[in-house]
Amino acid sequence: MGDDSAPVQFLSAHALQVFLVQIGVLLLLALLLGRLAGRLRMPALIAELLAGVLLGPSVLHHLLPDASAWLFPRDAQQFAMLDAIGQVGVLLLVGVTGAGLDLRHARSRVSTAAWVSGLGLVIPLGLGVLTGVLLPTALTGASGASGASGASGAATFPLFLGVAMCVSAVPVIAKILLDMNLLERKVGQLALTAGVIDDVFGWFMLSLVSSMATGRLSGGGVTRSLASLLGVAALVVVIWKLCARGAERRGERDARHTHPAAGAALIVSMILLSAAGTHALGLEALLGAFLCGMFVGRFADSSLPGLAALRAIVLSVFAPVFFAVAGLRMDLTLLADWALLGTAVIILAVAVIGKFLGAFLGARISRLGKWEGLALGAGMNARGVVEVMVAMVGLRLGVLNTEMYTIIILVALFTSLMAPPILRIAMKRLPDEDPVSTKAMRAAL
Repeated sequence: MGDDSAPVQFLSAHALQVFLVQIGVLLLLALLLGRLAGRLRMPALIAELLAGVLLGPSVLHHLLPDASAWLFPRDAQQFAMLDAIGQVGVLLLVGVTGAGLDLRHARSRVSTAAWVSGLGLVIPLGLGVLTGVLLPTALTGASGASGASGASGAATFPLFLGVAMCVSAVPVIAKILLDMNLLERKVGQLALTAGVIDDVFGWFMLSLVSSMATGRLSGGGVTRSLASLLGVAALVVVIWKLCARGAERRGERDARHTHPAAGAALIVSMILLSAAGTHALGLEALLGAFLCGMFVGRFADSSLPGLAALRAIVLSVFAPVFFAVAGLRMDLTLLADWALLGTAVIILAVAVIGKFLGAFLGARISRLGKWEGLALGAGMNARGVVEVMVAMVGLRLGVLNTEMYTIIILVALFTSLMAPPILRIAMKRLPDEDPVSTKAMRAAL
Protein backbone atom coordinates (compact mmCIF):
# COMPACT_ATOMS: atom_id res chain seq x y z
CA MET A 1 0.00 0.00 0.00
CA GLY A 2 1.41 3.38 -1.04
CA ASP A 3 2.31 6.05 1.42
CA ASP A 4 -0.35 8.71 0.80
CA SER A 5 1.00 10.79 3.64
CA ALA A 6 4.33 11.48 1.89
CA PRO A 7 4.98 15.23 1.92
CA VAL A 8 4.48 17.17 -1.32
CA GLN A 9 7.74 18.50 -2.73
CA PHE A 10 7.59 22.26 -3.18
CA LEU A 11 10.07 24.50 -4.94
CA SER A 12 12.96 25.58 -2.80
CA ALA A 13 13.19 29.28 -1.98
CA HIS A 14 16.34 29.59 -4.11
CA ALA A 15 14.79 27.82 -7.13
CA LEU A 16 11.75 30.08 -6.98
CA GLN A 17 13.89 33.20 -6.69
CA VAL A 18 16.03 32.19 -9.67
CA PHE A 19 12.94 31.37 -11.74
CA LEU A 20 11.34 34.75 -11.05
CA VAL A 21 14.57 36.58 -11.91
CA GLN A 22 14.92 34.51 -15.11
CA ILE A 23 11.45 35.42 -16.36
CA GLY A 24 11.80 39.07 -15.34
CA VAL A 25 15.21 39.52 -16.97
CA LEU A 26 14.26 37.69 -20.17
CA LEU A 27 11.05 39.69 -20.59
CA LEU A 28 12.65 43.05 -19.76
CA LEU A 29 15.57 42.57 -22.16
CA ALA A 30 13.22 41.28 -24.89
CA LEU A 31 11.01 44.36 -24.53
CA LEU A 32 13.96 46.78 -24.55
CA LEU A 33 15.48 45.18 -27.63
CA GLY A 34 12.03 45.04 -29.20
CA ARG A 35 11.71 48.83 -28.88
CA LEU A 36 15.09 49.21 -30.56
CA ALA A 37 14.10 46.78 -33.32
CA GLY A 38 10.91 48.77 -33.90
CA ARG A 39 12.90 51.96 -34.48
CA LEU A 40 15.14 50.08 -36.93
CA ARG A 41 12.02 48.63 -38.61
CA MET A 42 13.10 45.08 -37.86
CA PRO A 43 10.76 42.24 -36.80
CA ALA A 44 10.27 42.01 -33.01
CA LEU A 45 11.00 38.28 -33.31
CA ILE A 46 14.67 39.04 -33.98
CA ALA A 47 15.01 41.23 -30.90
CA GLU A 48 13.28 38.67 -28.68
CA LEU A 49 15.51 35.84 -29.88
CA LEU A 50 18.54 38.09 -29.46
CA ALA A 51 17.62 38.62 -25.80
CA GLY A 52 18.00 34.89 -25.21
CA VAL A 53 21.19 34.72 -27.28
CA LEU A 54 22.80 37.49 -25.21
CA LEU A 55 21.86 35.81 -21.92
CA GLY A 56 22.71 32.28 -23.05
CA PRO A 57 25.81 30.25 -23.89
CA SER A 58 26.63 32.44 -26.90
CA VAL A 59 27.51 35.60 -24.93
CA LEU A 60 26.87 35.81 -21.15
CA HIS A 61 28.37 32.39 -20.44
CA HIS A 62 31.67 33.57 -21.93
CA LEU A 63 31.70 37.15 -20.63
CA LEU A 64 30.40 36.57 -17.07
CA PRO A 65 30.49 32.83 -16.34
CA ASP A 66 29.66 33.20 -12.64
CA ALA A 67 26.61 35.38 -13.31
CA SER A 68 25.51 32.99 -16.06
CA ALA A 69 25.84 29.99 -13.74
CA TRP A 70 23.65 31.68 -11.11
CA LEU A 71 21.00 32.99 -13.51
CA PHE A 72 20.75 29.86 -15.65
CA PRO A 73 22.12 26.96 -13.61
CA ARG A 74 22.44 23.55 -15.24
CA ASP A 75 19.58 22.17 -13.21
CA ALA A 76 16.81 20.01 -14.69
CA GLN A 77 14.15 21.55 -12.45
CA GLN A 78 15.01 25.11 -13.48
CA PHE A 79 14.99 24.21 -17.17
CA ALA A 80 11.69 22.36 -16.74
CA MET A 81 10.00 25.45 -15.29
CA LEU A 82 11.23 27.67 -18.12
CA ASP A 83 10.18 25.02 -20.64
CA ALA A 84 6.69 24.82 -19.11
CA ILE A 85 6.20 28.58 -19.42
CA GLY A 86 7.49 28.42 -22.98
CA GLN A 87 5.13 25.57 -23.88
CA VAL A 88 2.07 27.42 -22.59
CA GLY A 89 3.22 30.57 -24.36
CA VAL A 90 3.74 28.89 -27.73
CA LEU A 91 0.37 27.10 -27.56
CA LEU A 92 -1.40 30.40 -26.91
CA LEU A 93 0.64 32.09 -29.63
CA VAL A 94 -0.31 29.39 -32.15
CA GLY A 95 -3.95 29.68 -31.10
CA VAL A 96 -3.93 33.47 -31.54
CA THR A 97 -2.21 33.04 -34.91
CA GLY A 98 -4.89 30.63 -36.07
CA ALA A 99 -7.59 33.05 -34.92
CA GLY A 100 -6.08 35.79 -37.09
CA LEU A 101 -6.38 33.84 -40.34
CA ASP A 102 -9.08 35.06 -42.71
CA LEU A 103 -10.10 32.03 -44.79
CA ARG A 104 -12.37 34.16 -46.98
CA HIS A 105 -9.29 35.35 -48.86
CA ALA A 106 -8.25 31.73 -49.43
CA ARG A 107 -11.54 31.06 -51.20
CA SER A 108 -11.32 34.16 -53.40
CA ARG A 109 -8.13 33.20 -55.29
CA VAL A 110 -7.92 29.53 -54.52
CA SER A 111 -6.58 28.37 -57.90
CA THR A 112 -3.59 30.73 -58.06
CA ALA A 113 -2.89 30.35 -54.34
CA ALA A 114 -2.98 26.56 -54.70
CA TRP A 115 -0.27 26.62 -57.38
CA VAL A 116 1.91 29.08 -55.49
CA SER A 117 1.49 27.30 -52.17
CA GLY A 118 1.62 23.76 -53.63
CA LEU A 119 4.92 24.19 -55.47
CA GLY A 120 6.16 26.39 -52.61
CA LEU A 121 5.62 23.40 -50.34
CA VAL A 122 6.63 20.43 -52.50
CA ILE A 123 9.93 21.79 -53.87
CA PRO A 124 11.48 22.95 -50.55
CA LEU A 125 10.10 19.85 -48.81
CA GLY A 126 11.81 17.60 -51.35
CA LEU A 127 15.06 19.59 -51.25
CA GLY A 128 15.02 19.55 -47.45
CA VAL A 129 14.51 15.78 -47.28
CA LEU A 130 17.30 15.24 -49.84
CA THR A 131 19.64 17.52 -47.88
CA GLY A 132 18.83 15.66 -44.65
CA VAL A 133 19.65 12.33 -46.30
CA LEU A 134 22.96 13.58 -47.73
CA LEU A 135 24.22 15.35 -44.60
CA PRO A 136 26.70 13.22 -42.62
CA THR A 137 25.34 11.90 -39.34
CA ALA A 138 28.41 13.29 -37.59
CA LEU A 139 27.24 16.80 -38.50
CA THR A 140 23.55 16.40 -37.72
CA GLY A 141 23.96 14.27 -34.61
CA ALA A 142 20.24 13.47 -34.96
CA SER A 143 19.18 10.08 -33.77
CA GLY A 144 15.50 10.87 -33.18
CA ALA A 145 13.67 10.54 -29.90
CA SER A 146 13.97 7.49 -27.76
CA GLY A 147 10.77 6.05 -29.12
CA ALA A 148 11.90 6.01 -32.76
CA SER A 149 13.86 3.11 -34.11
CA GLY A 150 14.80 1.34 -37.34
CA ALA A 151 13.67 2.81 -40.64
CA SER A 152 11.32 5.20 -38.89
CA GLY A 153 14.13 6.64 -36.77
CA ALA A 154 16.45 6.97 -39.79
CA ALA A 155 13.81 8.85 -41.78
CA THR A 156 12.78 11.21 -39.01
CA PHE A 157 15.56 13.80 -39.35
CA PRO A 158 15.34 14.20 -43.17
CA LEU A 159 11.55 14.54 -43.00
CA PHE A 160 11.81 16.99 -40.13
CA LEU A 161 14.33 19.08 -42.07
CA GLY A 162 11.98 18.97 -45.07
CA VAL A 163 9.13 20.33 -42.94
CA ALA A 164 11.41 23.07 -41.59
CA MET A 165 12.33 24.06 -45.16
CA CYS A 166 8.76 24.23 -46.49
CA VAL A 167 6.92 26.20 -43.78
CA SER A 168 6.00 29.88 -43.99
CA ALA A 169 4.81 32.22 -41.25
CA VAL A 170 1.53 34.04 -41.79
CA PRO A 171 2.10 36.45 -38.83
CA VAL A 172 5.49 37.52 -40.21
CA ILE A 173 4.17 37.79 -43.79
CA ALA A 174 1.17 39.84 -42.67
CA LYS A 175 3.29 42.16 -40.49
CA ILE A 176 5.81 42.78 -43.30
CA LEU A 177 3.03 43.51 -45.80
CA LEU A 178 1.29 45.82 -43.31
CA ASP A 179 4.47 47.74 -42.50
CA MET A 180 5.18 48.20 -46.23
CA ASN A 181 1.56 49.19 -47.06
CA LEU A 182 1.25 46.14 -49.32
CA LEU A 183 -1.50 44.32 -47.45
CA GLU A 184 -4.18 45.78 -49.75
CA ARG A 185 -2.34 44.91 -52.98
CA LYS A 186 -3.40 41.79 -54.88
CA VAL A 187 0.07 40.28 -54.62
CA GLY A 188 0.01 40.87 -50.86
CA GLN A 189 -3.35 39.14 -50.55
CA LEU A 190 -2.13 36.24 -52.66
CA ALA A 191 1.00 35.84 -50.52
CA LEU A 192 -1.16 35.87 -47.40
CA THR A 193 -3.58 33.29 -48.84
CA ALA A 194 -0.77 30.96 -49.91
CA GLY A 195 0.79 31.42 -46.47
CA VAL A 196 -2.45 30.28 -44.82
CA ILE A 197 -2.36 27.07 -46.88
CA ASP A 198 1.31 26.60 -45.97
CA ASP A 199 0.56 27.07 -42.28
CA VAL A 200 -2.22 24.46 -42.23
CA PHE A 201 -0.12 21.94 -44.18
CA GLY A 202 2.93 22.65 -42.02
CA TRP A 203 1.14 21.90 -38.74
CA PHE A 204 -0.24 18.65 -40.11
CA MET A 205 3.18 17.57 -41.40
CA LEU A 206 4.86 18.54 -38.13
CA SER A 207 2.31 16.44 -36.28
CA LEU A 208 3.07 13.38 -38.45
CA VAL A 209 6.84 13.77 -38.13
CA SER A 210 6.49 14.22 -34.35
CA SER A 211 4.60 10.94 -34.23
CA MET A 212 7.47 9.30 -36.10
CA ALA A 213 9.99 10.75 -33.66
CA THR A 214 8.15 9.25 -30.70
CA GLY A 215 7.74 5.86 -32.36
CA ARG A 216 3.95 6.21 -32.79
CA LEU A 217 3.99 6.26 -36.59
CA SER A 218 5.05 2.77 -37.63
CA GLY A 219 3.08 -0.05 -39.20
CA GLY A 220 -0.49 0.22 -38.01
CA GLY A 221 0.40 3.52 -36.39
CA VAL A 222 0.34 5.19 -39.81
CA THR A 223 -3.32 4.34 -40.26
CA ARG A 224 -4.17 5.35 -36.70
CA SER A 225 -2.38 8.69 -36.99
CA LEU A 226 -3.99 9.52 -40.33
CA ALA A 227 -7.38 8.48 -38.96
CA SER A 228 -6.79 10.72 -35.94
CA LEU A 229 -5.89 13.65 -38.19
CA LEU A 230 -9.04 13.16 -40.27
CA GLY A 231 -11.13 12.68 -37.13
CA VAL A 232 -9.85 15.88 -35.53
CA ALA A 233 -10.44 17.84 -38.74
CA ALA A 234 -13.96 16.43 -39.10
CA LEU A 235 -14.77 17.20 -35.47
CA VAL A 236 -13.64 20.80 -35.89
CA VAL A 237 -15.80 21.19 -39.01
CA VAL A 238 -18.87 19.72 -37.26
CA ILE A 239 -18.41 21.96 -34.20
CA TRP A 240 -17.78 24.90 -36.53
CA LYS A 241 -21.09 24.33 -38.35
CA LEU A 242 -23.10 23.86 -35.16
CA CYS A 243 -21.66 26.99 -33.57
CA ALA A 244 -22.24 28.96 -36.77
CA ARG A 245 -25.95 28.17 -36.64
CA GLY A 246 -26.14 29.09 -32.96
CA ALA A 247 -24.24 32.33 -33.52
CA GLU A 248 -26.57 33.32 -36.35
CA ARG A 249 -29.60 32.82 -34.10
CA ARG A 250 -28.14 34.66 -31.13
CA GLY A 251 -26.37 37.39 -33.08
CA GLU A 252 -24.43 39.66 -30.75
CA ARG A 253 -26.93 39.45 -27.89
CA ASP A 254 -24.89 37.07 -25.73
CA ALA A 255 -21.61 38.78 -26.58
CA ARG A 256 -22.81 42.03 -25.04
CA HIS A 257 -23.42 40.26 -21.71
CA THR A 258 -20.04 38.50 -21.59
CA HIS A 259 -17.08 40.35 -20.06
CA PRO A 260 -13.96 40.31 -22.28
CA ALA A 261 -11.86 38.94 -19.40
CA ALA A 262 -14.20 35.97 -19.05
CA GLY A 263 -14.14 35.49 -22.81
CA ALA A 264 -10.33 35.53 -22.84
CA ALA A 265 -10.20 32.94 -20.04
CA LEU A 266 -12.61 30.72 -21.97
CA ILE A 267 -10.49 30.99 -25.13
CA VAL A 268 -7.34 30.06 -23.18
CA SER A 269 -9.04 26.98 -21.72
CA MET A 270 -10.31 25.96 -25.18
CA ILE A 271 -6.84 26.28 -26.73
CA LEU A 272 -5.11 24.32 -23.97
CA LEU A 273 -7.74 21.57 -23.89
CA SER A 274 -7.64 21.24 -27.68
CA ALA A 275 -3.86 20.95 -27.52
CA ALA A 276 -4.18 18.30 -24.81
CA GLY A 277 -6.69 16.42 -26.98
CA THR A 278 -4.47 16.18 -30.06
CA HIS A 279 -1.50 15.33 -27.86
CA ALA A 280 -3.48 12.47 -26.31
CA LEU A 281 -4.17 11.16 -29.84
CA GLY A 282 -0.43 10.98 -30.51
CA LEU A 283 -0.43 14.15 -32.61
CA GLU A 284 1.46 17.38 -32.00
CA ALA A 285 -0.18 19.60 -29.36
CA LEU A 286 0.44 22.66 -31.55
CA LEU A 287 -1.96 21.23 -34.13
CA GLY A 288 -4.83 21.25 -31.64
CA ALA A 289 -4.03 24.82 -30.61
CA PHE A 290 -3.93 25.94 -34.23
CA LEU A 291 -7.26 24.30 -35.16
CA CYS A 292 -8.89 25.71 -32.05
CA GLY A 293 -7.58 29.17 -32.91
CA MET A 294 -9.12 28.96 -36.38
CA PHE A 295 -12.41 27.97 -34.76
CA VAL A 296 -12.22 30.80 -32.20
CA GLY A 297 -11.40 33.39 -34.87
CA ARG A 298 -14.57 32.50 -36.75
CA PHE A 299 -16.85 33.35 -33.81
CA ALA A 300 -14.83 35.72 -31.62
CA ASP A 301 -16.52 38.89 -32.83
CA SER A 302 -20.11 37.63 -32.74
CA SER A 303 -20.42 35.39 -29.70
CA LEU A 304 -17.04 35.07 -27.94
CA PRO A 305 -15.44 38.39 -26.93
CA GLY A 306 -12.03 38.63 -25.32
CA LEU A 307 -9.81 37.65 -28.26
CA ALA A 308 -8.35 41.16 -28.58
CA ALA A 309 -7.43 41.23 -24.88
CA LEU A 310 -5.87 37.77 -25.09
CA ARG A 311 -3.92 38.68 -28.22
CA ALA A 312 -2.47 41.74 -26.48
CA ILE A 313 -1.20 39.79 -23.46
CA VAL A 314 0.11 36.89 -25.57
CA LEU A 315 2.04 39.14 -27.96
CA SER A 316 3.39 41.42 -25.22
CA VAL A 317 4.26 38.83 -22.54
CA PHE A 318 4.08 35.18 -23.52
CA ALA A 319 5.56 35.50 -27.01
CA PRO A 320 8.64 37.52 -25.94
CA VAL A 321 9.35 35.04 -23.13
CA PHE A 322 8.96 32.06 -25.49
CA PHE A 323 11.31 33.49 -28.12
CA ALA A 324 13.83 34.59 -25.49
CA VAL A 325 13.84 31.03 -24.09
CA ALA A 326 14.30 29.78 -27.66
CA GLY A 327 17.32 32.08 -28.02
CA LEU A 328 18.74 30.75 -24.75
CA ARG A 329 19.09 27.33 -26.35
CA MET A 330 21.16 28.66 -29.25
CA ASP A 331 24.94 28.51 -29.15
CA LEU A 332 26.45 30.62 -31.90
CA THR A 333 29.99 29.77 -30.79
CA LEU A 334 29.46 26.32 -32.32
CA LEU A 335 29.57 27.93 -35.76
CA ALA A 336 33.30 28.51 -35.28
CA ASP A 337 33.58 24.95 -36.59
CA TRP A 338 34.04 25.37 -40.36
CA ALA A 339 32.22 22.14 -41.16
CA LEU A 340 29.18 23.26 -39.17
CA LEU A 341 29.31 26.76 -40.66
CA GLY A 342 29.36 25.21 -44.13
CA THR A 343 26.34 23.09 -43.18
CA ALA A 344 24.52 26.23 -42.02
CA VAL A 345 25.21 27.96 -45.37
CA ILE A 346 23.98 24.91 -47.31
CA ILE A 347 20.75 24.63 -45.31
CA LEU A 348 20.07 28.37 -45.60
CA ALA A 349 20.63 28.18 -49.38
CA VAL A 350 18.30 25.19 -49.65
CA ALA A 351 15.63 27.01 -47.66
CA VAL A 352 15.82 30.21 -49.71
CA ILE A 353 16.19 28.65 -53.17
CA GLY A 354 13.50 26.03 -52.57
CA LYS A 355 10.88 28.53 -51.42
CA PHE A 356 11.68 31.14 -54.05
CA LEU A 357 11.73 28.56 -56.85
CA GLY A 358 8.47 26.95 -55.76
CA ALA A 359 6.54 30.22 -55.34
CA PHE A 360 7.99 31.68 -58.57
CA LEU A 361 7.07 28.63 -60.65
CA GLY A 362 3.60 28.56 -59.13
CA ALA A 363 3.13 32.22 -60.05
CA ARG A 364 4.34 31.72 -63.62
CA ILE A 365 2.08 28.67 -64.14
CA SER A 366 -0.80 30.89 -62.99
CA ARG A 367 0.24 33.43 -65.67
CA LEU A 368 1.53 36.03 -63.27
CA GLY A 369 4.50 38.20 -64.18
CA LYS A 370 8.10 37.55 -63.11
CA TRP A 371 8.10 40.46 -60.66
CA GLU A 372 4.88 39.20 -59.09
CA GLY A 373 6.55 35.79 -58.80
CA LEU A 374 9.59 37.37 -57.14
CA ALA A 375 7.38 39.28 -54.69
CA LEU A 376 5.47 36.11 -53.80
CA GLY A 377 8.73 34.22 -53.32
CA ALA A 378 10.02 36.92 -50.97
CA GLY A 379 6.83 36.92 -48.92
CA MET A 380 6.56 33.13 -48.71
CA ASN A 381 10.24 32.88 -47.77
CA ALA A 382 9.66 34.64 -44.44
CA ARG A 383 9.53 31.79 -41.91
CA GLY A 384 9.97 33.61 -38.61
CA VAL A 385 7.66 32.47 -35.83
CA VAL A 386 6.65 29.13 -37.34
CA GLU A 387 10.25 28.08 -38.01
CA VAL A 388 11.19 28.81 -34.40
CA MET A 389 8.27 26.70 -33.17
CA VAL A 390 9.28 23.83 -35.47
CA ALA A 391 12.86 24.02 -34.20
CA MET A 392 11.72 23.98 -30.56
CA VAL A 393 9.60 20.87 -31.24
CA GLY A 394 12.59 19.17 -32.87
CA LEU A 395 14.85 19.98 -29.93
CA ARG A 396 12.27 18.80 -27.41
CA LEU A 397 11.75 15.49 -29.24
CA GLY A 398 15.48 14.87 -29.69
CA VAL A 399 15.30 15.07 -33.50
CA LEU A 400 17.65 18.08 -33.46
CA ASN A 401 20.79 18.59 -31.48
CA THR A 402 21.96 22.04 -30.36
CA GLU A 403 23.99 22.57 -33.54
CA MET A 404 21.13 21.86 -35.96
CA TYR A 405 18.69 23.74 -33.75
CA THR A 406 20.94 26.83 -33.92
CA ILE A 407 21.11 26.53 -37.72
CA ILE A 408 17.33 26.32 -38.16
CA ILE A 409 16.79 29.33 -35.89
CA LEU A 410 19.29 31.25 -38.03
CA VAL A 411 17.26 30.29 -41.11
CA ALA A 412 14.20 31.83 -39.44
CA LEU A 413 16.12 35.05 -38.74
CA PHE A 414 17.78 35.44 -42.14
CA THR A 415 14.66 34.68 -44.17
CA SER A 416 12.60 37.15 -42.14
CA LEU A 417 15.24 39.86 -42.70
CA MET A 418 15.53 39.11 -46.43
CA ALA A 419 11.84 39.51 -47.24
CA PRO A 420 11.32 43.32 -46.92
CA PRO A 421 14.15 44.56 -49.22
CA ILE A 422 13.35 42.01 -51.95
CA LEU A 423 9.65 42.86 -51.72
CA ARG A 424 10.46 46.56 -52.13
CA ILE A 425 12.51 45.86 -55.27
CA ALA A 426 9.79 43.70 -56.82
CA MET A 427 6.83 45.92 -55.92
CA LYS A 428 8.47 49.02 -57.43
CA ARG A 429 8.30 47.28 -60.80
CA LEU A 430 4.61 46.43 -60.56
CA PRO A 431 1.90 48.86 -61.75
CA ASP A 432 -0.37 50.53 -59.22
CA GLU A 433 -3.73 48.88 -58.68
CA ASP A 434 -6.95 49.38 -56.79
CA PRO A 435 -6.62 48.19 -53.17
CA VAL A 436 -8.40 45.10 -51.90
CA SER A 437 -10.50 45.47 -48.74
CA THR A 438 -8.65 43.95 -45.78
CA LYS A 439 -10.51 45.26 -42.75
CA ALA A 440 -10.66 41.81 -41.16
CA MET A 441 -6.94 41.18 -41.40
CA ARG A 442 -6.07 44.67 -40.16
CA ALA A 443 -8.26 44.09 -37.14
CA ALA A 444 -6.53 40.76 -36.50
CA LEU A 445 -3.11 42.39 -36.57
